Amino acid sequence: MSAPGDLFDVAGRRALVTGASSGLGRHVAGVLASRGAHVTLAARRRDALDAACAVIAQSGGTAEAVVLDVADGSAVAAFFDAAAAFDIVINNAGISRPGALGDLSAADWDDTMAVNMRAPFLVAQAAAAAMRAAGQRGAIVNVASILGLRVAGGVGAYAASKAGLVQLTRAMALEWARDGIRVNALCPGYIETDINRDFFETERGRALIRRIPQRRLGTAADLDGALLLLASDAGRFMTGAEIVVDGGHLVSSL
Repeated sequence: MSAPGDLFDVAGRRALVTGASSGLGRHVAGVLASRGAHVTLAARRRDALDAACAVIAQSGGTAEAVVLDVADGSAVAAFFDAAAAFDIVINNAGISRPGALGDLSAADWDDTMAVNMRAPFLVAQAAAAAMRAAGQRGAIVNVASILGLRVAGGVGAYAASKAGLVQLTRAMALEWARDGIRVNALCPGYIETDINRDFFETERGRALIRRIPQRRLGTAADLDGALLLLASDAGRFMTGAEIVVDGGHLVSSL
């Protein structure tokens, strides 16, 4: 828990985390709950959400699960109409449809943009409206990627969507700053998760790790400091920024 006077304190604040049923979203929800925030975990899988909430409760935190397709505008609007304003919103939901752009289907492109661009726009727009209506300040963190700042082969749709999310973050920050709503982007590098662990044990995966200046993958916990900076009063004069957490990958030589 946070110490009294801790700028990173989020105790008592209401937080929403999308894509929270697994991976980084589940970890982020746990971090915020461990520091006293009441966290709403949103995703499409009820069983995984309930399991994540149970773990938080066992650790002394408070959390609730909401089944929500964040790319569905009607569902997002209905959810925010029925909820009190959040203090912290983490737009974490995201997907990737790997493949060369010459072979990528229009459906895969549309799916990537729907989850990685449309969804954070819908959620942030509704969250900011609720904050303004309640007369309160708030922090929105859009989880982008270093691939929004630098491209790699075979992930063109994902890179384009994350680049768009970074620019959308800046536009939101500019428009909503006078309302006391801060909007920033968190840009992780290669973070080890259950989904990619097997890949990084292959020769191709190990070769990629060797290109990271710190010569290691990131862990979910490596994002905690940046996350709490952007979500708490420690970052109260920060908006429209992107924080890169990547072990130096972005500044490595081409």
